[in-house]
Amino acid sequence: MRSDMHNHYKEEVLIKDIHTGSMSLRRSVRTLAAAASLAVAASAILATSASATPASGNGATGAECSGRSVPASKISFQLYSYAGWQQEAGTEGILAELADIGYKNVEPFGGSYEGRTAEEFRALLKEYRLKAPSAHGSAVEATFDQTLAYAQTIGQKYTGSGGWAAPGIKLDGTSTYADVLATAEAMNRLGELSKKAGTGKHFGHNHWWEFTTLVTNPETGEQMTAYEVLLANTDPRYVAFQLDVYWASDAGVDVVDLLERYGDRIELLHIKDGALPADTIGFGSFPLLTDVGEGDIDWAPILDAAQGHVKYYVIERDGAPATAEFAKDSFNFLTCYSY
Repeated sequence: MRSDMHNHYKEEVLIKDIHTGSMSLRRSVRTLAAAASLAVAASAILATSASATPASGNGATGAECSGRSVPASKISFQLYSYAGWQQEAGTEGILAELADIGYKNVEPFGGSYEGRTAEEFRALLKEYRLKAPSAHGSAVEATFDQTLAYAQTIGQKYTGSGGWAAPGIKLDGTSTYADVLATAEAMNRLGELSKKAGTGKHFGHNHWWEFTTLVTNPETGEQMTAYEVLLANTDPRYVAFQLDVYWASDAGVDVVDLLERYGDRIELLHIKDGALPADTIGFGSFPLLTDVGEGDIDWAPILDAAQGHVKYYVIERDGAPATAEFAKDSFNFLTCYSY
């Protein structure tokens, strides 16, 4: 995979003015050390077993199934999935393909705008009858007013990023309790600004290390995962969570249990599928990703647990092939899934 395909995932180290259309630069990363996975069992969030489960088998194919399950109005598409294809077809070409399939929503990332102003991107969405209720954008506090202005113009209902506000959670697992607490406080500040601006709550997006990073509360001596600390110390009025199902599962998390306990905080799901178990942990997992419904994620209990809580189901596949097949097959799986 091209090295720039990794850039979507990491916490931002440099964000230029989004009105120039320049892409966010993020740290390049390497696979997490295998030793980090040994810490998984220490948290109550994590499953006692990381064994793979078969695909649910509830997905049908064909447009005739549309509307029987997750409605199209709640399904979105993370445009980074087609970052490679975008270089050939352009954002407009991708939006045309998605609209033809039946998508009503998309989730842009920095590169989606291709230098367009917010007004120009809003017009492009309108042309293809698409909305952008969420986006992966900047979480830099110093320039967040610019992020909010863009989000307001294109009609977002959430602001957020592919990670967390600074200082963030370190990939190598060395974040301290104080680091995570500071991250939660920054998320609260951004969320309050976003709500006041009319662009809804601010969300963070997990990978695997939020669950394998263990920190100790110095006051109580309690050991918790970084994700648990974020949940406990962010204000539900201002902060939501976008749970990436695949990365959480790859870390050994019981996603159903997480949704049942914290479903009121998890308002967006990244619907991603692929091969498990967690011995594939890391960005080396990219070749193991599949169309939704064709991997090892057991979607039946996850989608059941998400009902009544999740506002948007955002389909994503890192490094998806440059064809419409992934978007179409995954859309059909969700719209044809029977509860």
